Amino acid sequence: MTSPSDIVVDRPSPGVLAITLNRPDALNALRNALLAELAATLDAAAGDDDVRCVVLGGGPKVFAAGADIKEMAALDVVGVLNDCRPGYWAAIRRFPKPIVAAVNGFALGGGCELAMLADIIVAGDNARFGQPEINLGIIPGAGGTQRLVRAVGKPLAMKLVLTGESIDARTALAAGLVAEVTVPELTQERALAIARGIAAKPPIAVRLAKECVLKAFELSLESALDAERKAFALLAATEDRREGIAAFVEKRQPEFKGR
Repeated sequence: MTSPSDIVVDRPSPGVLAITLNRPDALNALRNALLAELAATLDAAAGDDDVRCVVLGGGPKVFAAGADIKEMAALDVVGVLNDCRPGYWAAIRRFPKPIVAAVNGFALGGGCELAMLADIIVAGDNARFGQPEINLGIIPGAGGTQRLVRAVGKPLAMKLVLTGESIDARTALAAGLVAEVTVPELTQERALAIARGIAAKPPIAVRLAKECVLKAFELSLESALDAERKAFALLAATEDRREGIAAFVEKRQPEFKGR
């Protein structure tokens, strides 16, 4: 796959697609061109059966320090209202396969919001998360006021959004924002290891499991439980379910086909 200019795309392992933000001189600031390339890459990966999990990172020093302020400054009020970012963010949010974020350094503003769109965050112990938009006279505009509350609870989310302060990786771990903390040199490697494990699982079950977990934030408990029951019944008819049970009984590794 050809790597676009603002991101680097690689296939490090079977079933795993690695996407690295590639604007190091701008601390991986999220300009429209980058978001468009990221959304297009994920859209293509959504229909690619050879992609079962995605690792999204920014490199060893920074994940993304936020939106591209210079680009924002160039837009007048009408330009801001007509900005293409909402469509790109929606495309990233709708990606149906698991995303593991490898976060080193700053994940601030849009960078924090992008990390929160991942299903699992692995953070280096040099990572910092925050929503400093208040310092620019604005508020988070890509889900930060909503997803942060769901991840860390109202008190900490209010503190981060209203003060513009950031938290370190260990605080983010204790608050439930990240799944694991490691040394920065191993963040990408650990994220890839998790992705390889997910890629080896039955893809239909993985997709439905992700859908069901996300419904916990969108539906009432009764409606979400109903969705879970329907997904469970659907999976009972898959070849992968029969293969998984047969492999368990026969004490061998399963070979899941996504059928």
